[in-house]
Amino acid sequence: MKSLTPSYLEGLSFHSEQVSVLRALGEFRGKQELYARQTPETLKSLQTVAVIESVESSNRIEGIEAPRERVQAVVLKRSRPSGRSELEIAGYRDALEMIHESAQYMSFRVNIVKQLHGLLYRYVAQEGGRYKATQNDIVERLPDGTITRVRFRPLSPVETPQAMEDLCSRYHEAIHDLQVEPLIAIPLAVLDFLCIHPFADGNGRTARLLTLLLLYHFNYRVGHYISLERLFEQTKEGYYRSLEASSQKWHRAEHDPYPWLQYFWGILLAAYKEFEQRVTSVRGDHGSKSDMIRAAVKRRLAPFAISEIERELPHVSRDLVRLVLRQLRDEGVLRSTGKGRGAKWVKVG
Repeated sequence: MKSLTPSYLEGLSFHSEQVSVLRALGEFRGKQELYARQTPETLKSLQTVAVIESVESSNRIEGIEAPRERVQAVVLKRSRPSGRSELEIAGYRDALEMIHESAQYMSFRVNIVKQLHGLLYRYVAQEGGRYKATQNDIVERLPDGTITRVRFRPLSPVETPQAMEDLCSRYHEAIHDLQVEPLIAIPLAVLDFLCIHPFADGNGRTARLLTLLLLYHFNYRVGHYISLERLFEQTKEGYYRSLEASSQKWHRAEHDPYPWLQYFWGILLAAYKEFEQRVTSVRGDHGSKSDMIRAAVKRRLAPFAISEIERELPHVSRDLVRLVLRQLRDEGVLRSTGKGRGAKWVKVG
């Protein structure tokens, strides 16, 4: 598509700092296997937390929300989903599960993209896996629904089927024939997908699933242990700002890809750094358990229970978790709500 044609790719150049980031990401990828061999139990715990956070954050970015305990129950299949939001959460869970289990068999093809989109809506009346029938401009709205401006006009419904075929073929040509660095080709493919905006709804969630899938193909598996969707949500303004900046003049293939590329690499780098910090802390290489608890609290976006911190840090005792939470309360960082098993901790400010 527009970002993956040979002529467009030939026009890209990267300065030394950008090359250093790509090199650093390659080095982090190399450490994954070492961590997997040395701390398998820790990685298993991280995987569970990452799945819950990924499902929660990717849906919440699109305004699909449910209480944290319900998200957890649905994701871990301890409870049947109830209501539209939980049904869509269950759909994202299934799509994510398929990628984690079968990524190596899922090439970037139109039928795979449609399958992932279809999974998002498998439990609701809305049919997934079908391209849009009407124009779906990307707009900004006031709380009452009034449109304030059009941020981007995607391709028309008539143009969409061929554009998606072109996107998949251009991606494979870039990777296999032109030998483009995957960490350049992947975010460019995601950018083009979002500019095509092939579905009436669910494009953002599908794009984030595709991000994980394509990274898996080149063994960038950090998304299995650290939720990339959570990091996207935590930097949501930067996410939308970089996409908007890089989509300007996209239709004429005169767009500037660097804002999106740098944002994408930054998210991946942050995920690997967090992954390394968590694993090496468990091994005792640096940082105290109290610091790890504080870091886990800092990552929380919604009210949380002590049990959630325990699941994330299974090697830390409940007594220490309670002690650190009380310290954070006394420092004015947290406040507690409720009592007993239903008690929650909430960030102040």
